[in-house]
Amino acid sequence: MKNLSKVALLLLVLVLVSCGRRENGEITGVLERPTWKGINPFGMVYVPSGTLHIGPSDQDVANTYVQRQKAISISGFYMDETEITNNEYRQFVYWVRDSLAHAYLDHYITDDDGNESIDWEYEIDWEDEILEDLYYQGDDRFAGRREIDVSKFVYEYQWYDWQEAARDRGQSPRNAFIKSKKVNVYPDTLVWVRDFAYSYNEPMARNYFWHPAYDDYPVVGVDWHMANAFAYYRTLLWNNYQQTRGDGVNTEDFRLPTEHEWEYAARGGRENAPYPWGGPYIRNAKGCLLANFKPGRGNYPEDGGQYTVKADAYYPNDYGLYNMSGNVAEWTSSAYYDNAYSFQHDLNPDIRYDAKDDDPESWKRKVIRGGSWKDISYFLQTGTRHWEYQDTTKSYVGFRNALTFLGRSLNDF
Repeated sequence: MKNLSKVALLLLVLVLVSCGRRENGEITGVLERPTWKGINPFGMVYVPSGTLHIGPSDQDVANTYVQRQKAISISGFYMDETEITNNEYRQFVYWVRDSLAHAYLDHYITDDDGNESIDWEYEIDWEDEILEDLYYQGDDRFAGRREIDVSKFVYEYQWYDWQEAARDRGQSPRNAFIKSKKVNVYPDTLVWVRDFAYSYNEPMARNYFWHPAYDDYPVVGVDWHMANAFAYYRTLLWNNYQQTRGDGVNTEDFRLPTEHEWEYAARGGRENAPYPWGGPYIRNAKGCLLANFKPGRGNYPEDGGQYTVKADAYYPNDYGLYNMSGNVAEWTSSAYYDNAYSFQHDLNPDIRYDAKDDDPESWKRKVIRGGSWKDISYFLQTGTRHWEYQDTTKSYVGFRNALTFLGRSLNDF
């Protein structure tokens, strides 16, 4: 009787297995794969694949030798319609702050595999004496105020070195290519004083990042590493949300755009356009300035902004992107080399170098694009490239994110 039961059970298992695989002798691919309908990230616009000619936007003889004319092709991607604002970046800063408080208060939860993570369901009692260590102490307190010590807002982000892994050809373990870095994520507000000698900008240092009046203005005082840390946090935030909904996780990360993704997006589909609105002038037919920069010999308010302006000020370009020229210059992921155009590929060109803290200063140069509120109009041209050191913070450099589009075209979905 027992043997008959075993035979019956075996037949049942075989039937179930065969039904589950649905084999019919044909190559059908793996069935029941997740569906993918694409995504539409909030605050981003789609930039379709295309071709552009890179090089000087104007008759710049000297720069012709370091920006040789070249035709390149760029794959489609999403890009933030505005620079990342103070309030958007503040969400990241507050997340780091709150995670520190939860850690101090031992607000952890353990999953079935024994992994610990913060339980965000707990409320934070900011008056709890356990959190006192997060605040300035003793002589560091100003006028007796109880203020959080922002130097403790340290966040560790990771990235995978695909170039090094490709060169290695499988000789090293996977963790050899997983890189990480700890950064303090609070913006360097003192850039407003440091960047300008003999100039009264202390009110901006005191107010620009935290005051509600500047919520929708672009964040500044963030270096290249801080911008990358924000993109890493944003990726985790998106993927965690998608997992709770049961949707497919987007395998691409939010990131800084490459130098030429930025230039392609800035042109808004206009061939050889010196400015995002076309050109060739910085004013419209009525004589109104079309971006936030330094007109003339220093008439800063003529364009409507003494310093920065709101991230969605002025008209967007034909892709729907605001302030691709002026307001703040923007970090890209690309390393800066004078002669880069001479040897980089014509398909999604990019040059990366992860400079270490003890590397020579010249190795830490990263491309910035777009010009800023304190720059002359030359730096606003879509073809003008410049650089800053990756560990440098400035009152005129911010950033926006990009996200690679998965598929041929948005019209496919």
